[in-house]
Amino acid sequence: MLYMNVESLKNLNIAFSHDWLTGMRGGERVLETLCSIFPHAPVYTLFYNKKAISDIINKRTIKTSFLQYLPGIFSYYRNFLPLFPLAVKTLGTPEADIIISLSHCVAKGIPTNGKIHLCYCFTPMRYAWLFHNEYFGNNPLRIFLIKPLIAFLQKWDIATARQVTKFIAISKTVRDRIYNFYGVKADVIYPPVNTDFYTPGEYQKAGNFDLIVSAFVPYKRIDLAVKAYTQYGYSLKIVGKGPQLKKLQRIASSNIEFLGWRSDEEIRELYRKCRLLVFPGEEDFGIVPVEAQACGKPVVAFGKGGLLETIIDGKTGVFFYEQNPTSLINAVKHCSSLKFSPQEIRQQAEKFSKERFINEFCSLLLRHLK
Repeated sequence: MLYMNVESLKNLNIAFSHDWLTGMRGGERVLETLCSIFPHAPVYTLFYNKKAISDIINKRTIKTSFLQYLPGIFSYYRNFLPLFPLAVKTLGTPEADIIISLSHCVAKGIPTNGKIHLCYCFTPMRYAWLFHNEYFGNNPLRIFLIKPLIAFLQKWDIATARQVTKFIAISKTVRDRIYNFYGVKADVIYPPVNTDFYTPGEYQKAGNFDLIVSAFVPYKRIDLAVKAYTQYGYSLKIVGKGPQLKKLQRIASSNIEFLGWRSDEEIRELYRKCRLLVFPGEEDFGIVPVEAQACGKPVVAFGKGGLLETIIDGKTGVFFYEQNPTSLINAVKHCSSLKFSPQEIRQQAEKFSKERFINEFCSLLLRHLK
């Protein structure tokens, strides 16, 4: 049963702030769930590609910044990173009593004018604090040139954290980052996973291919998996899109198949029919591994970050601890040799259901309205 007071919350005067809307990834799934709770809340975002977003979000009133009108913004938005703090400021203060930001970059920096501001934080600004080499490369000259930008972003990120009434972290990993970078405590509410949709199918046996579902961006480390499976020789299907596609295709062998992006229904069938899911990057939480587990399939994952909170080593998957092809291949071989219980794997995923998220989020919101 959903939280008994959800209906009473629907008429609250709430506005959402979201970094950008260019695809239906984990953050957008969270926004989609919150939109179902608060059907009248507008969305403020830097830029928005209607064709890449679900109908639930598209039905919102969506306000964008001046970045919306820049040529190529949907494909090359990371090149405009220095403009993001200014762009979110120009969105203005939402005409709402409560602002809920969903932030991994600048969404929490929207002007609030002292209003109640709950920040559902996917991570403190990733570009400022984490994965610098993955995003900006290892070129010494480039690193030297971006140092002032990183220093500015860190200072801005800390300053805008002060206007947040309450931080909510998506994992204990992110909670610790919030405390380390901002010096404030955060509650933890794990993101919603649609465990009603992602379910085991009739096909319960291990399939003859392994699977990746991911955006093709540097920190996801899809390159590591491609190198590993090029050596390993086993069939690997990769669902996804992103700026690294051509680079990945150049280094892939014939046993690796790029499927592009697929519908939720197609991805569910791939989860059901694969042997195992591979997740080679460090993640703040990681919705995809939970979806795969909801379908009863084990996950081979890098043993760091939020995945340590969602996968049980030896029971619902296998961790590897060094980001190199040999370590990944050994983990895949070990995982494929184990006998897993699809029911036990599914039970782990059910801990992260959408119903649980709605209950916890509404309960927290009510506490801040008292």
